[in-house]
Amino acid sequence: MSDHDVDERTNWPVNIGKAAELSGISPKMLRHYEALGLLGDVVRTDSNYRQYSLADVHSLRFIRRSRDMGFGLDAIAELVSLWHNRKRSSASVKRITQKHLDDLAQRIEALQAMQRTLAGLMDVCPGDGRPDCPILDDLAHPATPCAAPTKSGTKLYKPATSAAPRRNTPRRD
Repeated sequence: MSDHDVDERTNWPVNIGKAAELSGISPKMLRHYEALGLLGDVVRTDSNYRQYSLADVHSLRFIRRSRDMGFGLDAIAELVSLWHNRKRSSASVKRITQKHLDDLAQRIEALQAMQRTLAGLMDVCPGDGRPDCPILDDLAHPATPCAAPTKSGTKLYKPATSAAPRRNTPRRD
């Protein structure tokens, strides 16, 4: 059943549990997004229960998809505002998306550097019954930044020690 079919069969407005279910987020996150002002004013009953409209649920789905794409809450707030503004400039949306894409590329680069470092350490660790372990030796020393922090605040690191391959080397006592 599509979202449209569910939307047509639902009696609107809905309570927080149903809005959360329809949007694919938890009631706790729904309250959080509301507190951050991402939803605007939500109608309440005389008993102070929240009542969500179809438009609110669509906004929640938009927020969830934005989170799934890795956008931060500040960017999502801008995107929601632009989404609701029919006189928006797509250049603004593209600018926000380009910044996020650049941040993702830098984070991927940092993750790949970590992966290479760990793979190198795995290669030199004998993984036997001896206590010598280049992985632990490296983790025991502060990492050395390879570069200034990226725009997202992520630093790239190189191993703290230059572990030489120890495979098939005699044990030193």
